[in-house]
Amino acid sequence: MMENLDKNECLELLKNNYVGHLAYLSQSWPFVIPITYYFNSDDNSIISYSSEGHKIEAMRKNTAVSLEVEEITTIDNWKSVLVLGIFEEVNGIDAKYLLNQFSKGVKENLDKNKNTTPHFINEFSSKSDSMNIPIVYKLKIQEIFGKVRRP
Repeated sequence: MMENLDKNECLELLKNNYVGHLAYLSQSWPFVIPITYYFNSDDNSIISYSSEGHKIEAMRKNTAVSLEVEEITTIDNWKSVLVLGIFEEVNGIDAKYLLNQFSKGVKENLDKNKNTTPHFINEFSSKSDSMNIPIVYKLKIQEIFGKVRRP
């Protein structure tokens, strides 16, 4: 049986996870890629970062994006949430603050859910190996939808 998740259940799913699938448009084509994220409940946004490249260039041109996060136990026991949001690049001291919040939040989530505590950001995010300055961004949540299927 499939049902809708209410808003609180959707937010809880976002809060309890740290990997999702980001969708954005580039030259009229949709792209979907996995990202590591942190849900910031204080301002109802998704925090992430990346190096300069295709994804960042595309989101700067078309700021409408979506993020899908799921928890799948079996084929007929899963939850999924879809966030519709607006890309917002963050700079300066605000970017440094959000990157710190991202790092702490993902580490806490990993510790809680996987019984492991990483010591460095590169243990859960591949972009930290880049020598470039990271591009920190937020996805300002505009709408959120969720589905659940229970056996």
